[in-house]
Amino acid sequence: MNDIGTVAQLWRYPASSLAGERQDAILVGPVGMPGDRMFGLVDTSDNEIARPDREAKWHKVPRIRTRLVNDRDLQIAVPDGDWLSAPGAESDRAISAFLGFAASIRPFGRENAPPAYAGPVTAARYTKAPIHLLTTASLARLKALHPDGAADPRRFRPNIVVDMAAVDGSFPETEWIGRKLAIGELLLTISEPCRRCGFTIISQDGFDHDPGILRNLVRHNAHNLGVYCTVDRPAGIRVGDALRFL
Repeated sequence: MNDIGTVAQLWRYPASSLAGERQDAILVGPVGMPGDRMFGLVDTSDNEIARPDREAKWHKVPRIRTRLVNDRDLQIAVPDGDWLSAPGAESDRAISAFLGFAASIRPFGRENAPPAYAGPVTAARYTKAPIHLLTTASLARLKALHPDGAADPRRFRPNIVVDMAAVDGSFPETEWIGRKLAIGELLLTISEPCRRCGFTIISQDGFDHDPGILRNLVRHNAHNLGVYCTVDRPAGIRVGDALRFL
């Protein structure tokens, strides 16, 4: 069986809507990557969870960096700020000052809370897919349709970015629904396309606000970019690993 590409980037997102953390290697479990989307950010005035896709007051949230220490303990950093442990009063003050209103990092459920944490928790606004996969071929297709735009993978928050040759006129992984893939010992089933939202147009470090990104996906790929995957056999993977169809 021929390889169809190689793993170019690996990402986890410790806090929903905040910047992700790039990895050289990850362990993929039955329900996804440990450490992925364990925390949320809320407006403390009404406990509303961050919605950068819908409300401009949240548009700066993707510029807040995140990382996990020991794969469990969250740290955040606002632009030009130091790394701070979260959840906590100091990190909440930094985030609130950056956003311009009172906001707080909270675990998604008590099961994701640090051992000594006794504060409030929140609930995710959607059930996350185990793995989100995106190919450079689809990014190249988007760039061809929208040459002035930045088809940066950070707009789309994938877990796995696969480097593969461009396919003329195609977003190839959208056509893989139902197929099974292997990355080393990891086995995945492509379960559904990833329908994009307004998050994709928001500026981040290195690229500008750009409604043309979403407009072209709506027009040319039914709102979609990338695919969601379920895990058939958990395993660890690394950047450079080959991907093949089963």
